[in-house]
Amino acid sequence: MSKITHMAATNFTSFASLDQPFSPGINVVIGANGTGKTHLLKTLYAACAITAGEDHEKSFALKLRNVFNPFEGRMGRLSRRQSGSVKTRVMVTRQDGAKLSAEFSNHTDKPEDVKLTGEVGWKKDKLVSAYIPVKEMLAHAPGFLATAARREIAFEEVYVDIIKLAFLPKLLGPIDGSRQRLLAALQKAIDGKVVAKGEHFFLKNKQGDLEFTLLAEGMRKLALVWLLIQNGTLLSGSVLFWDEPEANLNPALMGEVVEVILELQRLGVQIFLTTHNYVLLKEFDLRKQSGDQIRYVSLFRGPSGAVSSNSSESYLGVDPNAIASTFSDLYDRELKRSLGGLKA
Repeated sequence: MSKITHMAATNFTSFASLDQPFSPGINVVIGANGTGKTHLLKTLYAACAITAGEDHEKSFALKLRNVFNPFEGRMGRLSRRQSGSVKTRVMVTRQDGAKLSAEFSNHTDKPEDVKLTGEVGWKKDKLVSAYIPVKEMLAHAPGFLATAARREIAFEEVYVDIIKLAFLPKLLGPIDGSRQRLLAALQKAIDGKVVAKGEHFFLKNKQGDLEFTLLAEGMRKLALVWLLIQNGTLLSGSVLFWDEPEANLNPALMGEVVEVILELQRLGVQIFLTTHNYVLLKEFDLRKQSGDQIRYVSLFRGPSGAVSSNSSESYLGVDPNAIASTFSDLYDRELKRSLGGLKA
């Protein structure tokens, strides 16, 4: 299975011109709000999703529309907002050299009117993937899929997709040592195992079966990762997209989450994640071992307002680093206040 190596975009959502290579291991995407971090993840996920499972029959354009859910389903609303006619292009490249591209304009309405290139060859290589959105969904699973199948609901398709993956049964056969260590680490963090009864998820521990609605949202996310490892979604060659892993998570668990992500990368899982959290970012820097492959991607707005990107394989090399800059500013203000108190 080939890894995702590159994404290029012209006038796509917030990107005027993006030309970004990726690591075959972990890609940590940072940037201020509105710089397109989630858009980057959703685009790459759409490209992966159409190669496997139920989405194999969908076009890249249709999957893009479904994961972005633009107003009235109009593809043209994914074009960068400018006056006049705007030509949009987005292209994803894989390690084996395969390229998948979509071209449309701000006047394009339907996915079938999008010009697609390379889709037949792209679908020949299966890329099993999972997208974990910021909003945890397992507590809302009962009845959600049935409703989504019959009604138009204001949810991006990533929410439907992740619930479907969570319902997959345990993978047949023995669990290898690496996966067993990951499962054990997560079980320690969530203090139990996850069980499903119908469409309801429970955390099974010494207290009994605790329904997910009674658990903290951060714990539910860790439980979801446990499920994805157990049911074989996250194996060597698969791709994990995780939007803000730190959301609603106790800072004390950040290190354990980072260790799980690093271990998944060592197993051969390619990972794309976004974050606003200094602790999470610094944990990667401190826990990285020789052989770990991490690329930090910084998205930022230039003087014209268009989003640009820089990347580095070193935490210290990423520039601009809005997270580190904010933390440094807080430290400077605290130090200034402390020194002012001493002088007084």
